[in-house]
Amino acid sequence: MKLAVINSGSSSLKFKLFDMDDESVVYEINLEEIDSHVDALNKVIEELKKIGISFYDLDAVGHRVVHGGEKFDKATLVTDEVIKEIDRLSLLAPLHNPANLQGIISVSHIAPNLKQYAIFDTAFHTTMPEEAYMYALPYEMYEKYGIRRYGFHGTSHFYIAKEAAKKLNKPLDELNIISMHLGNGESICAIENGKSIDTSMGFTPLEGLVMGTRSGDIDPAIVLYLQRTLGYDVNEMDNILNKKSGLKGICGKSDVREILASDDEKSKLALDMMVRRVRKYVGAYMSLMQRVDALVFTGGIGEHSEYIRDRIAKNISVKNIFVIDTNEELEIARQIIYKK
Repeated sequence: MKLAVINSGSSSLKFKLFDMDDESVVYEINLEEIDSHVDALNKVIEELKKIGISFYDLDAVGHRVVHGGEKFDKATLVTDEVIKEIDRLSLLAPLHNPANLQGIISVSHIAPNLKQYAIFDTAFHTTMPEEAYMYALPYEMYEKYGIRRYGFHGTSHFYIAKEAAKKLNKPLDELNIISMHLGNGESICAIENGKSIDTSMGFTPLEGLVMGTRSGDIDPAIVLYLQRTLGYDVNEMDNILNKKSGLKGICGKSDVREILASDDEKSKLALDMMVRRVRKYVGAYMSLMQRVDALVFTGGIGEHSEYIRDRIAKNISVKNIFVIDTNEELEIARQIIYKK
């Protein structure tokens, strides 16, 4: 069974083809600075021809979609109604859902009979209890506008949970772990009995940890203060919080490798802040569960920086600490097959 996985960005398209009989990667390509998703997909089709594979003969295509709201909790066959809902949810993920949708639409133009599935970053977190996903705002803001914690990186956290269960020789529905996806974007997830019960990212991927260029948790009144005193508009505040804050805001660098190689005080401060925030979340999540079977690190920083891992895990009483390379594309392919 051959399944393709597509991750469409605003000006990029990542394509990976799996033979699911043995989960091997048959072909992959990352296209950057594209002018159109249709043109990029046509390039992929031409490249596949060179290795004797017809795009039109694939069994299905899976698409990463960032925001699925409350409705989508598993791999979903793409229909006209699903496309409309993904488009509607673009209000909640304006930088991601429209681009993800372009990938879906491009495939439907080129190969209208090919089955397509949407796999949502938010799906894994639909198991969070109400007290975890609600904000203490007027309740009508949730009812009318869907303002709540959704969580992201769900495909990664779900993959990590299943891999951790294998390592511990434990059924997934008996697994309690704290999963840390640490990279330029970062989130942490409390997983109890194999299900997400809390996560650091919220209504958007801005909430939570100190990230490469995102602020993570701040006093929301800071935004009001800056708007009132300095006259910043919505776009300026969005740019500051998402692109000029986090590690970059503190020390001018967003790449942890560069920061680790620096010996200036601001670089040290930035790392101290990042590590402290992760440790605070770990402590909070440990208090939510009767036991924690393992701490699990993944993502670019989590997988490759022993120094950061050691600082986060210092003096935390958890028996097992794992480093597991995430594989979101394989998880998407698996979810197409198993629909869960």
